[in-house]
This record gives sequence, structure tokens and C-alpha cells, in this order.
Amino acid sequence: MNNIIEIKNLTKQYKELKAINGLSLEVKEGEILGLLGPNGSGKSTTINCILSLLNFSEGEIKIFGKEMKPDSYDIKAKLGVVFQDVAVFEELTVQENIDYFCGLYIKDKAKRKQYIDEAIELVGLEEFRKFYPKQLSGGLLRRLNIACGIAHKPKLIFLDEPTVAVDPQSRNNILDGIKKLRNQGATIVYTTHYMEEVEIICDRIIILDKGKVLATGTADELKELAKIEEKVTVEVNHLEDKQIQQIKKIEQVDEVTYNGNILLVTYKKGKNNLVDLMEHLKKEEIKYNKIYSERPTLNDVFLELTGKELRD
Repeated sequence: MNNIIEIKNLTKQYKELKAINGLSLEVKEGEILGLLGPNGSGKSTTINCILSLLNFSEGEIKIFGKEMKPDSYDIKAKLGVVFQDVAVFEELTVQENIDYFCGLYIKDKAKRKQYIDEAIELVGLEEFRKFYPKQLSGGLLRRLNIACGIAHKPKLIFLDEPTVAVDPQSRNNILDGIKKLRNQGATIVYTTHYMEEVEIICDRIIILDKGKVLATGTADELKELAKIEEKVTVEVNHLEDKQIQQIKKIEQVDEVTYNGNILLVTYKKGKNNLVDLMEHLKKEEIKYNKIYSERPTLNDVFLELTGKELRD
């Protein structure tokens, strides 16, 4: 596949702070790339540099094989950007808002009408064409925001946390719409803090922190980076500290936590950990309600790579 975006040795410095530190990455044609990172990792700065909204100190950015500059209007006409903050006109209806943003790129009225209809259908706003933004729920507003950003059929789309604070139905609609955009030929850069979304829709994932790439790969490839092999969760009514210490001494156990009647045991490796733990609980006459095992999640890997401390 061709590279739609190529970034080499990108550096953005604010006085003593390097927001981006020699960053290099590629986005391939036709993929949904998940760009992940904690607050302050450099995601927004990277996207703003790609869009030429920020000047950068060093490096090179190419989109569609051409150097991206502030006046690269031929490139910008092929981009769609949907920022986290909803940006629509309150005095315009749903259809008028989409028409306005689409009209910035598509001058032919017949083609624009077709594109508007297709965008409205894509995000499921057919019944709300004549509604004003103040009449829409949060989920509908998000869908309108997306429609405004993609109505002109851009080849490259940036979606910044498009499902923040929406209900599950709207989230499903938005995720389905994003997959449809990819199936129609768009390349998508997707940022979110919802790891389950990343696993559902992203073909490849890049984890950033401190302006550098920490890891890249599919969700399954990233999970292989986890230091733990298995997690066993047990719902148990009461445990003494002595009993917890005994569990910590079991072979292959990496970490044990007990909080709110939930015992979480992580293992470095092994395949019979669940059975072994059940036998131990039976031997020690520890009664439990539920017990289940699972492989490391993408969230586990993310926290291992970026740390568990709170970010501003």
C-alpha cells in the first residue's frame, strides 16, 4: 500500500519543552490508524503540524507524496478534519450546516446536493435535516459535526475523539459510519481514549508518549508486548492479608491486588493458572462467587508503556 502520510524526524519545541521529539511515522492508504497516547503525549501537536496549523522546528511532512505547507491548498482540499469540540453554526439547520462546509470545496450545486444527501444518510440524520443544532442531542450533534467534516468526500480524514460523551447507540452509529468511510476509499487517522473502539475499527495502532512512538502494530501484535500472560479475576467476599500474601507466593504470579471484594491476579506466563488458583482457593477454604480468566488487553499494554501515573 502507498503511504498517504510520511513524517520523518519531526520535532516541535516550545522553549525548553520538546512536544514532539524526532517523530517518524507513516499512514498507509486505505487504513484506519489509531493514534493513541495519554494527555500531553503529543497527539494533538502532531496532528496540528500535519495539518500545517503549527510550525515545527525540524523534520519533514508529506501528504499524498507532496510536502505539506500552509499554502498547500490542493492537499487541504482532499482533507477532512473533525475536531473534538463541535464546530457548527447555531443559526443554520442540519442540512444548511453541511451545505456550507461542503460548499467550501464543491461548487457544483448538483454534485454538492448529492454529497450532502450521502453524508446525511451516512451519519443517520435523515429525520433531522431541518433541525437546528440547539434542538439536537449530544450524539446527534457529534454526528452532524462528522457530516460537516466529511461531506466533500476527502481522501484523508482526521477524527479527534468523535464519540466523547455520547450514548452507546450514537457511538455504534458513528463507528459504523467510520468503517463505511474506509470501505469507500478514505484513509482515516483516529484518536480516542476508548481502547475498545480502537480494537473494533483500527487496522493499525501507534502509541505515542513524550513526542515519540513507543509501539506500533495491530491490536493483537501490541498485546504480545504485555509483560503478563494472563489475568484472573475473582469475586470473593473477604480475604485476610495473610491469604493475599500466600497467593503472591504462587509460582508465576506477577501481581496481586484486592479491592472492593475483587481479587485480581496477574501471571507472567503459564496455561493452567486458572485451575491452579481454583485449587489453591479450595485448599485454603476461601469461598468465591465468580472467577474468570482473560488475556492482557490493549489497555494493559497502553498502561505498561505509558505508565499509570495521572496526567494533566
